[in-house]
Amino acid sequence: MVRNGALSLMVNSAMNNGLPFHANYELLTTWLKEDLNWDGMIVTDWADINNLYTRDRVAKDKKDAIRMTINAGIDMAMEPYDWNFCTLLKELVEEGEVPMSRIDDAVRRILRLKYRLNLFEKPYYDYNDFPLFGGAEHAAVALKAAEESMVLLKNTDNILPLAKGKKLLLTGPNANSMRTLNGGWSYSWQGDKADECATDYNTILDAFSNTFGAENIIYEAGVTYKQGGSWWKENTSEIEKAVAAAANADYIIACIGENSYCETPGNLSNLHLSENQINLVKALAATNKPIILILNEGRPRLIADIEPLAKAVINIMLPGNYGGDTLANLVAGQVNFSGKMPYTYPKEINSLVTYDHKPSEHIGRQMEGAYNYDAVVNIQWAFGYGLSYTTFAYSNLKVNKTNFTADDVLTFTVDIKNTGTRTGKESVLLFSSDLIASLTPDVRRLRAFEKVELQPGETQTVTLQVKASDLAFVGYDGKWILEEGDFLIQTGDQTLNVVCTNTKKWDTPNK
Repeated sequence: MVRNGALSLMVNSAMNNGLPFHANYELLTTWLKEDLNWDGMIVTDWADINNLYTRDRVAKDKKDAIRMTINAGIDMAMEPYDWNFCTLLKELVEEGEVPMSRIDDAVRRILRLKYRLNLFEKPYYDYNDFPLFGGAEHAAVALKAAEESMVLLKNTDNILPLAKGKKLLLTGPNANSMRTLNGGWSYSWQGDKADECATDYNTILDAFSNTFGAENIIYEAGVTYKQGGSWWKENTSEIEKAVAAAANADYIIACIGENSYCETPGNLSNLHLSENQINLVKALAATNKPIILILNEGRPRLIADIEPLAKAVINIMLPGNYGGDTLANLVAGQVNFSGKMPYTYPKEINSLVTYDHKPSEHIGRQMEGAYNYDAVVNIQWAFGYGLSYTTFAYSNLKVNKTNFTADDVLTFTVDIKNTGTRTGKESVLLFSSDLIASLTPDVRRLRAFEKVELQPGETQTVTLQVKASDLAFVGYDGKWILEEGDFLIQTGDQTLNVVCTNTKKWDTPNK
């Protein structure tokens, strides 16, 4: 039995093997409600009952779609367009197409959710109940989260941190924008209200002016985003102004990426960075002033042709209201980088893969005596990659049991030493690779991690635990299975082998 911590679940809008998830009785009822004994509420996504007949064509009309979804296990419909869901569902119950027991179950789950949220006693929140909201404590947490998530991807000749007193050109469409720091669903649907709602916080330009001195900052965007409905489009570029401004700068901070977006307005046909921004960086590189690229984006935009032009690259992603302050602190060296890449950053349009890909999706390599059928995947930066202003060395990886069964807990220890001259934090990532399996295994999987802070010269022993059952995978029959055989364990440059000595299969999803 699983703990009923989740109050409600929204169903994915896609499908599996041709069956839309909103009509999937096996997943919504058999697996979730029965096998896992989950007693929360299931709600549709936006108008997804309509999609069963307008898009997916598994239902003949709306009434038929309602019958399918409610019987599959949907408890509440997100119906944005009209009220006929109510009358059509009533007709289905009266006709015996939807049993009253299904209605009772849905109502019971909805009422249970409301009771757990205390909505009958207190239907509206009172701001006085949240005295810390927006206060100093939350601000400190937001700043720390941003500091530990930004990733230093390149630092040629240790150009960073930058010394005070140098002239910095701040350029690019993301240099003076709060909405790009926050992304979509922040303050408003597309994030377009952030610039007016977050005026108490600092853009990258504001933060660099505060940290390095306004007298040392030159601002010329070169490229800007359109306002209004075409948020993702750009105005006519003024690259020549940025190039002219670079003549008076020692360093160029190029803040590139994308505007805030979410859902359909943010859909892309490819991941290439805009032509204007590419041309901006190329033109600035021709000035021979060192460039620090700041990637402010919600997904990896392809930059393979301009990455070599930069001396340093920082991926700040969507850091929130304190993103500008955090970036300035990191670039100035007041804080050390400790973030790691949470995804694999592709180099080419056909190289968008997850870190736990299958071997056939891996970087192509010739096997001795065999033709290479592997897909060619070129990666800009790998999952888990990230630099620091100091260095770390791994040694002495050990495990409590080299032979194990499904009921065991594996305890790994590894020594981490700060071999540099600055205090720093290191994320210790433990990966496993199933060497032989009945289904092609993933290349590797992250199983445990721990972040530790080390003084220069300090060594710590890090302990990471993995339940052996977590090394199982879903077999061809849809059931969890842990098979006997060898596993390769890796953290840093350290590896060891462990062996499962027996096979175990679980009959339910709740292994």
